[in-house]
Amino acid sequence: MATWLSRVGAASMRRAWFVIIAWVVALGGVLGGAVALGPNMQESFDIPGTESQEALDHLGSVFPQVAGSSVQVVLSAEGGIEAHRDAIERQAEAIGDISLVAQAVDPWSEFANDQISADGTVAYTLVQFEPTDGAKPTTLDEVVATADALRASGVQVEFGGQVFQSQSVGVTIVEVFGVVFAGMVLFVTFWSLLTAGMPLLTALVGVGITMGGVLGASALVTVSNSAPLMALMIGLAVGIDYALFILSRHRSQLARGMGVIASGSLAVGTSGTAVVFAGITVIVALVGLLIVNIPFLSVMAIGAAGSVAVAIAAATTLLPAIMALAGERLRPKTGSRAHRLALRDVDAQPTLGMRWVTAISKRPLLAILGVVAVTVVAALPVASLQLALPDNGREAAGSTQRIANDTLQEAFGDGTTGPLVVMLDITQVTDVMGTIDAVADELEQVPGVDRIAGAFPDATVDTAIIQVIPTTGPADPATVEVVHALRELAPAIEAEHGTPMAVTGMTAVQIDLSQRLADALVPFGAVVVSLSVLILLLVFRSILVPLTAALGFVLSVLAAFGATVAIFQWGWAAELLHFEAGPILSFMPVLTMSVLFGLAMDYQMFLVSGMREAYAHGHPSDPDRARSAVRHGFAANARVVTAAALIMFFVFFAFVPEGMAMIKAIAFGLAFGVAIDAFLVRMTLVPALMTLMGERAWWLPRWLDRILPNMDVEGESLGRHRAALAWAADAGGHLALERLRPELGHDLPGEQSWTLTAPRGAVVRLGGSFAERQRLAHALLSDIGATGSAHLGGAALPGDAATIRQRMALVDLDLAGTGSHQESAHQAARAALALRSPFAIGTVLDRRASTLVERAGIAAGTPIDAAAPMARLAPLARAAVLLAIAMERTPSLLWIDAAGGAPTGAAAIAARLGGDDVTIVTSEASPEAHGRAAIELAPASAAAEDRAAAQDRLDEQRVAEAAHPPTEAASAHPPTDSDASAGDLATTGADR
Repeated sequence: MATWLSRVGAASMRRAWFVIIAWVVALGGVLGGAVALGPNMQESFDIPGTESQEALDHLGSVFPQVAGSSVQVVLSAEGGIEAHRDAIERQAEAIGDISLVAQAVDPWSEFANDQISADGTVAYTLVQFEPTDGAKPTTLDEVVATADALRASGVQVEFGGQVFQSQSVGVTIVEVFGVVFAGMVLFVTFWSLLTAGMPLLTALVGVGITMGGVLGASALVTVSNSAPLMALMIGLAVGIDYALFILSRHRSQLARGMGVIASGSLAVGTSGTAVVFAGITVIVALVGLLIVNIPFLSVMAIGAAGSVAVAIAAATTLLPAIMALAGERLRPKTGSRAHRLALRDVDAQPTLGMRWVTAISKRPLLAILGVVAVTVVAALPVASLQLALPDNGREAAGSTQRIANDTLQEAFGDGTTGPLVVMLDITQVTDVMGTIDAVADELEQVPGVDRIAGAFPDATVDTAIIQVIPTTGPADPATVEVVHALRELAPAIEAEHGTPMAVTGMTAVQIDLSQRLADALVPFGAVVVSLSVLILLLVFRSILVPLTAALGFVLSVLAAFGATVAIFQWGWAAELLHFEAGPILSFMPVLTMSVLFGLAMDYQMFLVSGMREAYAHGHPSDPDRARSAVRHGFAANARVVTAAALIMFFVFFAFVPEGMAMIKAIAFGLAFGVAIDAFLVRMTLVPALMTLMGERAWWLPRWLDRILPNMDVEGESLGRHRAALAWAADAGGHLALERLRPELGHDLPGEQSWTLTAPRGAVVRLGGSFAERQRLAHALLSDIGATGSAHLGGAALPGDAATIRQRMALVDLDLAGTGSHQESAHQAARAALALRSPFAIGTVLDRRASTLVERAGIAAGTPIDAAAPMARLAPLARAAVLLAIAMERTPSLLWIDAAGGAPTGAAAIAARLGGDDVTIVTSEASPEAHGRAAIELAPASAAAEDRAAAQDRLDEQRVAEAAHPPTEAASAHPPTDSDASAGDLATTGADR
């Protein structure tokens, strides 16, 4: 991963304008598509598989006039509604004529049910839409337009109903302030306006693409009003943070003298790997919400996950391209604050991070108890958590839906805005109306039921509905008890009257949704925590580190939930944050848990990976090695993690004071959770626990170490690859091997090693046994493992294995005819060409095969019968055909071998076919190719070469120590990636 990302970063920097233009085109295309499709935000709380949803779907097919969404046209007049009866009835008729409106029942209709208040000053017209498409904005606009005449006559007209919940996606000035605060944090981090602006720019481009995608998708699928803002909030926060991690690494490396391209590619390969890993954890957690099987939540989760994916892509491609254009301007000036911070010796001049972690390491138990006490106290309100979906009673004061809601509840009771619908199956009933009335009477006696608003059958007399008005509003916990009581009564009613019963309606649907989310909270949390333990086990190859990380995550989540309950449910600081207390948004816990999980793993990655590197580079005999690794690993990354957490906090919290009602609780929970997790858990609890655990923190059973895949999140493979590239540059030649020892099996090195340096176009004569030669060839192709170093044309193992495979052709002359002894030379050539050109037509393949065999005959110096079986050709002719086939790939290295050795003249044929630029390796006894002398390559004793290598390293170490004796500070400060230069990183990577 690290090596691949490093190449992506380097490619993006070398083709900077192409990458930037591609992103601009993508941004314009997505936003243009969203505008062309026309956003259509809707609230739809369908929950497949629940009683309420199944009953509602059934009503949609047999009783459509009561199954669709509805609107209450709330009318009030101080002089009484009766005086305006004619105008109100005309309005109802006009609404009934609007397309997609199933019916409009005015207050005086024979189908009306107590739609005039007791004092006669308030009434409402009930508008029922068709089951599908009834809530389109154009339809609602037509309904609203009918109120103009009534308002002119002095009647106050307001509109209520779920479809009138906020339909727009608004971004206020407060959200802009969040971005401004993030910019200030970036400036303080980098002390450069140019550098501080880059994460903001890449994040805004990513957010623009995500918002365009979500808004465009709303024209095709049902997208909740809060989904775009959710994607905006998460995309903006992670987009800035991910760019910050990479850019901080880049600037630090530039301050140490690295080149722009080299530094950028290394930053993307190392910090970018952590960014990709952290982003994937967020995506996995968000996509995991699909298992809850709630459509609107699934769409929201996919939108948020998409914003994270775009943020990852922008940080690893768009940001490097911008860094390339900025070039040397990003390099801190010598003597500047940024330059001094990058080169600062934290032992001689302790940073705030070093002083903080030193204080923690002196009293780790006190730090642990303090963090646990604070988080437990913050989590206490979780015990009274109540979940519900928003209704019009939570809309902004002064909005038409809020006024309508409050007017209805004051005039008719709280339950009027959330009626329940009881569906009866009356197919087996003889006395239809008598049974319906009897059931209605029983339902009215249920505690919490205010009245029965209506009871009637459908036109085919097979289904009946009873409208039940509870005494409490739709978001009141008492209404939940009413729904449960009605459902508990269903078996008795069915037994008594022979009428199966189901409770439905939008209020029941929302209650069922909240219940499903509440039920899914603990299992989902268990999955997320288990996932965190597994991922960190793979990353840090430790048992205790993942467990402590998971414990910290649980504390952060519970504290975030507790604080949210205290603020939004209990009403603490309600006036200050401009909201009204009430139940917590049903999907707040699962969404908050998903996002916090990824962010917690992000901070854990950057802090603990620094500790692991410092531990790995410390001296094994140092008794304070583990404690020193905690301090120096923390100090190396505390600054960037602090900046990232502050940015997250400001961006999330900006959505709290003036954000949408549905977003406020989520934004607050994320902001509070980030603050708790970053500053208390990751930067206080984790260092304290790591200090107490000491060496035990990095313990992993050997059997588990063998079976776990290497995730290489710290970029160790990139360090080894850079070391290999540095060696390749020093080794020179077109093909170079240095103590390359192929493995006999898994982790079982062979007894022979190979050392060689050969220029381009050289002829290399292979010695040793056939088995040894084959192992060497397959080690170069990376089919088997090997120790030592090797490169071909600058492509070094192991990182450039794919490139070497493309440049190298292996020809085993003993394999001729093993597939079919009767296969002719023409057929063999045609089959090989077909593999390279699978879409070529037969006549073209035949012509090319004939040409190839003819070219092989010219190189061999004798015509070759194309129709003759390969097995019957002379050894040299057969070799010529096989070599001509191999040269179709235009390799730079041609490897010729056979169990008995390549036939005399094979190298000369290869030279004629490939030219002077092709390097030839052959087992031919005395190869000659165009007069080029052969370089002998024979295996050497691995033990002897190991002793020589050990002596070389010892001599180099003595020379280095004599020239640069270690200082006391240096010996106490194990190097970290952030302190290492390019050469240092390559060396330490190779050592690891």
